[in-house]
Amino acid sequence: MRSSPLFGIGAVPRVEGMSNPVVDTDAPQPRPAEPALADPAPETASLRARLAVVAIAVGTFAVVGTEMLPVGLLTPISHGLHVSDGTTGLAMTLAAVVAGFAAPTVLVAAGRVDRRIVLAAMMTVLVAANTIAALAQNFAMFLVARVLVGVSIGGFWAIGASLPVRLVPAGSVGRASAVIFGGVSVASVVGVPVGTLIGERAGWRVAFAAMAGLSAAVLVALLVLLPPLPAERAVRLREIPALLRRGGVVAGASALVLVIAGHFGAYTYVRPILEESGGLGPGPIGALLLGYGVAGVVGNVLAGAYAAHPPHRTLSMAAGLLVAAVVALAVSGAWTPGTAAAMLVWGLAYGAVPVALQGWLSRVAPDAPEAASAVFVTGFQLAISLGSLLGGVAVDAVATSSVLWFGAALAAATTLLALVWGRRAGR
Repeated sequence: MRSSPLFGIGAVPRVEGMSNPVVDTDAPQPRPAEPALADPAPETASLRARLAVVAIAVGTFAVVGTEMLPVGLLTPISHGLHVSDGTTGLAMTLAAVVAGFAAPTVLVAAGRVDRRIVLAAMMTVLVAANTIAALAQNFAMFLVARVLVGVSIGGFWAIGASLPVRLVPAGSVGRASAVIFGGVSVASVVGVPVGTLIGERAGWRVAFAAMAGLSAAVLVALLVLLPPLPAERAVRLREIPALLRRGGVVAGASALVLVIAGHFGAYTYVRPILEESGGLGPGPIGALLLGYGVAGVVGNVLAGAYAAHPPHRTLSMAAGLLVAAVVALAVSGAWTPGTAAAMLVWGLAYGAVPVALQGWLSRVAPDAPEAASAVFVTGFQLAISLGSLLGGVAVDAVATSSVLWFGAALAAATTLLALVWGRRAGR
């Protein structure tokens, strides 16, 4: 079967057709797929179907980009709302906590509601959240916006990740999933520098207003391009904790929490670190974050190209590079070339992390894709909240640069866990 070239992006490892997959021996064999309620997809994806996949990908970019936006705008938001950098960092924590609980909650509460309607509702919530953030006159109002961001992230990501199989032929499902998860990866590494550049030139409120405009455009695209997508079955809440009784899922989720908490514990405060330790101004910081973002896209593509290999290997290499990068940043001080090199390596390493983590969970839970997606989203978001919270405590109680050592320690633990799991699985 010939696949559409649109889905040639290798951002997320495919489950089917991989050599030597690491499969959790505790996992039951996949059950035959239930018949879809929608008309079966043709052998070649239609233009509308391909555009629908792109719309979902841009939607994931919008929700994750909105979540990450305060990272690059931490200092101006703090000044504008008259709070400390550590307090503003709690906005990241709040959105992530809400998203972590919203992922399984929205998935279960949606029941058999048309998935097209659910995605449109989540994007409407995101438009409202960004609008409120842009107009916020105090920190409490800003936190209300972040609660809405969390609801949108959890619901949109958990539902959207499972839709490629409903939109494109079987031969293109893996590539369509790559496009959708590529939106997550690109937002994680590019959203911050782009938001920073907008904020530096027009103010942080304009950055949130711009994201509201993008979210509104995605809402229209979803309503126009997505076909009716009645739920094939309702997901029960008990399916999610059942997954956590599998050894491979527990190991993958543990690695996820460690590396994401470590990364965001440090990255949330990267701007004040560059200002205080590196002595850099807004222009150089924006350039460094943009370089970080470009390197992250490269890391995302490289991880996708490495998809035929066991994902725990990719994760161990990425986490090891992350350790090297944050330690180098901690010791580089005001030496700008060293700081620039550290930021580029950091972006390259983190760009590969979501790809490897999603590949790990996909391989050990092939029979429960929606529940595995909820575990991924919940773990990812709660790890962001944990990292941001502990990072904020360290910033206010010790020093801003202390979060780099915190991040390095958790990334090192991730490397060790991935290597141990690989040895246990015989890979």
